[in-house]
Amino acid sequence: MNVLQENAAGRQRIAAALSHRQPDRVPIDFGATNCSGIHISCVAALRDYYGLEKHPVRVSEPGQMLGLIEDDLIAAMGIDTVGVFPRTTRFGFAKDKWKSWRLNGLEVLVPEGFAVTTAENGDTLIYPQSDLSAPPSSRMPAGGFFFDNIIRQDAIDEEKLNPEDNLEEYGAIGQQDLDWLDRETARAAAKGLGVVASFGGTAFGDIANVPGPALRHPKGIRDITEWYVSTTSRRETIHKIFDGQSRIALENLERIHAAVGDRVQAVFLCGTDFGTQTSAFCSTKTFQDLYFPYYKRVCDWIHAHTSWKVLKHSCGAVSKFIPSFIEAGIDILNPVQCSATGMDAAELKANFGDRIVFWGGGVDTQHVLPFGTATEVREQVLRRCEVFAPGGGFVFNTIHNIQAQTPVENIVAMIDAVHEFNGR
Repeated sequence: MNVLQENAAGRQRIAAALSHRQPDRVPIDFGATNCSGIHISCVAALRDYYGLEKHPVRVSEPGQMLGLIEDDLIAAMGIDTVGVFPRTTRFGFAKDKWKSWRLNGLEVLVPEGFAVTTAENGDTLIYPQSDLSAPPSSRMPAGGFFFDNIIRQDAIDEEKLNPEDNLEEYGAIGQQDLDWLDRETARAAAKGLGVVASFGGTAFGDIANVPGPALRHPKGIRDITEWYVSTTSRRETIHKIFDGQSRIALENLERIHAAVGDRVQAVFLCGTDFGTQTSAFCSTKTFQDLYFPYYKRVCDWIHAHTSWKVLKHSCGAVSKFIPSFIEAGIDILNPVQCSATGMDAAELKANFGDRIVFWGGGVDTQHVLPFGTATEVREQVLRRCEVFAPGGGFVFNTIHNIQAQTPVENIVAMIDAVHEFNGR
């Protein structure tokens, strides 16, 4: 029997949720995006808990050290989704030819292009495009669990500042990458699960990408602080960057859609954060003036030419931006950080639940899931499902990725609570 047989209705379940219809049960996502995944150490612990075949877990996203959730774990957890990702990582090397590596003593599998060295202080340094002759682009502190970008920006000469420099990592998609996406979307659709794709190229101002971790020697505005300052002091330059990026993205999306068609149900647009724990990174006017035109340009094309729904990730207190997200054509909000100011679950559902899908919000990953009791986890999950589930428009996920050192008992309590809710 296929281990995914019990989850064969996942695609229909996701379709109902995305259409704001009541599915037969609350659909569950883990691993379909790089903002809804599980740290590789927790994936390994879950495999042990469920008694699955013992083998090293593959690193699906090396920056955050997310683990690949294989079919047997998808079945064990009752997951309804599967993700499709680009052929290369955000460090610019291909995800193939796996080799063994150890993360704090845990054996994992990384792509052959995963090129790292150890600094004198014990930090792990990773290199763009596997090039050890280039400056490292990211650092994992000794004993750490994920990488942080290294800022490698040269001094900015205002007279020579060129928007094209911030478009270096973008360009026409090649046939090799199109063939990869064709194969991967076909493989994903054959599972009978909801398919979410991250094609890349539409991350307008995403701070994870601004420093250019895949570039050997990034040029342009690459310092994070400098970037945020530039959204005010060099706004015309940022407009030119976004305009160029969006035009490249639309040309690529046209070619991608011709290759993958309607196998994909939702597409990850952008991971740019607009909220902090208590406030926002910018005003709604700044959002409308600077970001909105490019989100709308891409969303309008997607809605006019495909059946895909558009997923936007933004952490923090973003309730004031949700009307603008909806106006821009964004269909799905992730991760729904209910602990942030103005993000009360019941108010979000009442005010926006018929116009935007809440993908996340299922349990707090800052406090409750990693540090609470299994009982506290269960209670919060049940409450969130009671709020978000009625009428559809809800896909269960944690508030961002499950982090390292989260007790496996709490993760299981979370999954069991969703199934308990679904069994009512």
